[in-house]
Amino acid sequence: MKPFYITTPIYYVTDAPHIGHLYTSLAADIMSRYHRLKGDNVWFLTGTDEHGQKIQKKAKENNETPQELADRVVERYRKAWTRYEITYNDFIRTTEERHKTVVVSFVDKLMKSGDIYLGGYEGWYCIPDEAYWTEAQLKDGKCPDCGRPVEWLTEESYFFKMSAYEKRLLEHIEKNPGFIQPESRKNEVLGFIRQGLRDISVSRTTITWGIPMPKDPKATKEHKIYVWFDALSNYVSALGYPNDSKYTTFWPEAIHIVGKDILRFHAVYWPTFLMALGLPLPKRIVAHGWLTDGARKISKSLGNVVDPFALADTYGVDGVRYFLFREFVFGLDGEYTQDLVYARINADLANDYGNCVSRTCSMIIKYLGTSPVEISKALSAHSELKRVAQAAVAAVDGEMEQFAYHKALENLWRAVGEANRHIESNAPWTLAKSQKPEDRERLIEVLVHCREALRMVSVILLAFIPESARKALDTLGGALPDGLAAPVQFAQWGAAGSTMLVKTPTPLFPRLEVPKTK
Repeated sequence: MKPFYITTPIYYVTDAPHIGHLYTSLAADIMSRYHRLKGDNVWFLTGTDEHGQKIQKKAKENNETPQELADRVVERYRKAWTRYEITYNDFIRTTEERHKTVVVSFVDKLMKSGDIYLGGYEGWYCIPDEAYWTEAQLKDGKCPDCGRPVEWLTEESYFFKMSAYEKRLLEHIEKNPGFIQPESRKNEVLGFIRQGLRDISVSRTTITWGIPMPKDPKATKEHKIYVWFDALSNYVSALGYPNDSKYTTFWPEAIHIVGKDILRFHAVYWPTFLMALGLPLPKRIVAHGWLTDGARKISKSLGNVVDPFALADTYGVDGVRYFLFREFVFGLDGEYTQDLVYARINADLANDYGNCVSRTCSMIIKYLGTSPVEISKALSAHSELKRVAQAAVAAVDGEMEQFAYHKALENLWRAVGEANRHIESNAPWTLAKSQKPEDRERLIEVLVHCREALRMVSVILLAFIPESARKALDTLGGALPDGLAAPVQFAQWGAAGSTMLVKTPTPLFPRLEVPKTK
């Protein structure tokens, strides 16, 4: 079993999850499910970032403590991820002792090595992003990342010698072309590094809600550890660093999935922290684009959030899971509209996939009966559908390796489309009326090939639309046997055995009624 470790960012607990959080978490869930199908030893981590100035500020506005705010919002995340069948192995919270202990040990080590030192800082500070900016970096006097107002702050601060690791980081990225994906994001990071890395502040004296810095007689004030140093450390603290076997097993295989807006922190700050600590770097950092609304990022700050619970109520969990990863290219921005969701779900899931499963099983029962059918001879016959289905399944692994979810689904839908064409071009209803033995043989072959192609596709779809794929497999008489070391092998032609017995179908995806516009 090959280790596979995948993480989402840890999400701020200032408010409930929205579609952006859902998109990132589903990307990690689909990939983790796919690797479980392959038989890999998967560890999937998500969680919440619960320290910092904006959480302290939000809690004060709500007349509650920061911990009460965190506890309340965390439950919203857990309920949302349960609703969407997100199969994480661990949920890390930065207020947990297992995390705080590791963070303090990291800071202490870097203070002793001189990589963290005491100094003074002044600059323009964005509270929501927990980031300092120079005058030149501001856009129209506001934060260049989120566009919100900034404040001028002057404070004593501890700094991390990030500048000392500029050359090593450049060399690592250039020697490991897959370290940052996609290529366009890698080029952005390289451009940022080549402008010259500066030492960065890793503590704050203006907040009380955070992990205290180790005691230092030179400090004149009490310092809290900067939220990004705190937050990024979760990827190893959750594995039980340094002594837990999970750390030694999974950390060398780490893949971080992040939104493009926090790529710099993951692809520049985090690797230099790890270099200073003498720890291995993650294997890969994959940045996705934004979901947009009228070309604007969907976010809490812009007030255009989309609630995951409302999405599930309207379109169904699997409808949402499919839409987000078939409609959009992972890595690029994608415009989200209701019309697109309805069109994609009705066309692909209701008309193509769901209808084909239903038609195929109904015709098998109608024309071949309700007893097991011997299909060895039919399976061995050649057809364009057989070729397309085998090619489609074989192509998925390469696309998933590149996080090209939409291309993986595109390949699978080639097989679904070919199954529908196979039915229309061979007209089983006509073959069933014939008394000729060769037409009976052809009827069985046509229906068996449709069933087998749909069964193969449905095995892979367990990663994308798990509940619907399970129902489809059960209806097709192809439920996964218990104890398969690598279930993806069940997606091979003929893997379900030499007999076929399907069930009476029920609609997998009833067609959605599109609201009428006024």
